[in-house]
Amino acid sequence: MKIGIIGGGTVATFLIKSINVEHRLPGCTVDSVLLRKADVAAAWERDYGTRAFTDVEAFLSSGIDLVVEAATVEAVRDYAELVISKRKDLVIISVGALVDQKLYDRLNEICRQLGTHIHLPSGAIGGLDVIHSAMALGQLDEVSLTTRKPATSLLGRQVEAREVVFDGTATEAISRFPKNINVAIVLSLAGLGCDNTRVKIVADPEVTKNIHTIEAVGSFGKMSIQLENDPMPDNPKTSYLAALSVLSTLKKQTERISIG
Repeated sequence: MKIGIIGGGTVATFLIKSINVEHRLPGCTVDSVLLRKADVAAAWERDYGTRAFTDVEAFLSSGIDLVVEAATVEAVRDYAELVISKRKDLVIISVGALVDQKLYDRLNEICRQLGTHIHLPSGAIGGLDVIHSAMALGQLDEVSLTTRKPATSLLGRQVEAREVVFDGTATEAISRFPKNINVAIVLSLAGLGCDNTRVKIVADPEVTKNIHTIEAVGSFGKMSIQLENDPMPDNPKTSYLAALSVLSTLKKQTERISIG
């Protein structure tokens, strides 16, 4: 499988190293990348054997089978419809874009018509299998996410005591903290929707990791999961588990036996 990546940041670099250098996905290569920075493009071509493009049409015509968006919410808005219209499956990392219901519906309809697929990695949280299972018959009553992060990553400053900086719906959370709370959107899409998923964001001077607590109540019973995520070595703003979840999503595309 030939993979194309949109973006040149930490997650994109991790994927290219994992696939092209460490060969974590046998039979797969990151063949093409859509980049804006010429220096990054040149370095990746030299070090990883990728082909760099600045034109999206040329990128999509480069023989790739699947595209990974590893850029921004704006990149999803700009390119997602075009990617799936070209009959390429798409992995979306910046799931915050899908809080836009009209965009979500358009992408879903194009996929239905053309038989393409969009994959949303679980990111830095767990428990999505339980949420999704409970929603199979609509028997899910409540879902909430409490995220505790170092104050500097949320507010750009330190605080002396734990401070709740947001308490509301996932829809409101992504508009206030677009770079910090993508996990709330993927949780919402798996369950009750963005307007019915409660989110609390806490700036905590005592933590050095991102801590997510997911709670759900439904006909299945109750669930409570807490994850303490280590940051990526190259970028403390990105959870290592989030990058691993993208690699796992790609791995599933090559497997004949699926779990979960």
